[in-house]
Amino acid sequence: MPSFGGEAEPVTREITLAPVVASVGAARRFVNEVLSDWDLDGLVYTAELLTSEVLTNSVLHARTAIDLTVERSDARTVTISVHDRSKHLPRRRRHAQDATTGRGMELLDRLASSWRVTAQDDGKTVSFTVGTDVDPWAAYAGVDWMDAEL
Repeated sequence: MPSFGGEAEPVTREITLAPVVASVGAARRFVNEVLSDWDLDGLVYTAELLTSEVLTNSVLHARTAIDLTVERSDARTVTISVHDRSKHLPRRRRHAQDATTGRGMELLDRLASSWRVTAQDDGKTVSFTVGTDVDPWAAYAGVDWMDAEL
């Protein structure tokens, strides 16, 4: 098992969730617990927010069982993956400035170090990476972040 900071750490944690609204909260708690166990508390807020966005899309649009994986790449980086059994890939939608939905991909663009969608025979996986090396929120300090340049 790889060593992070001198101690052996689990590399991957997984959970399977039902396609129900309550699973979004369960996913947030799971991510919080895993990151806390790995002493990555500084990633919790961003990781929980992005997990909520991606998992909510699976609950609303895929309506299948959802596999959530948190993988520790190194001492400061994690990749979170949400796999569902729908082959319909996410797509960007135009939305009004005051709309309450439709910002998930934009949040991924702005807050994740990287993200991707992978089509598979049994569905799709949306994965994103966050790390402690860059504060994704710093770029938006003192500005309306929805108007800020990417």
